[in-house]
Order: sequence, then structure tokens, then C-alpha cells
Amino acid sequence: MSAPDLLDPKGLIREAFRIDGIDSADCRTIFLDWALSVQADADLRANVEALLTRYDAEPEDHPMRAVLIEGLEKARAPARRGGWKSRPR
Repeated sequence: MSAPDLLDPKGLIREAFRIDGIDSADCRTIFLDWALSVQADADLRANVEALLTRYDAEPEDHPMRAVLIEGLEKARAPARRGGWKSRPR
């Protein structure tokens, strides 16, 4: 028996790249399900980067690649807020 894939425990991302004609909406749903299935203490940003590296040979216009890149960009640390909201009370 092989060891479980810690990056893609259910094989969701792998299967998304195999589905012909998959669209962005389906890929977003799959991405959300994937994010909920990884270990609670996992670094999602690092995992998405690893998945992008793993599937680097897939077509650049595949919607799952776009969703992974979008997820990576949105996972960046938020910028410091200025003004009155950042002042201590």
C-alpha cells in the first residue's frame, strides 16, 4: 500500500486536471473541497505552491491552474491597515 498524498489527500486536484472540459466554477468548488481536506496544521500557501510545481507540465490555460494561482495570490498576508482602525484603543 502506498503512502497517502499529503498535498492532495483525496486526489481532487489530480482529477481536476484530468477532466476534459472542466470550467473555472467547477475548479473553484474542487479547490475549496481540497482546502477543507488537507491537514488542519498544513501551510496552505506552501501546499498550493507545491501543487503548482507538481502540475507545471499541464497546459497554462487549464482552469485549475488559474484557480491555484488565484488561491496563492489571495493567501498572501494582508497589508497593514492605516488610519484610525490600526490605532490601539
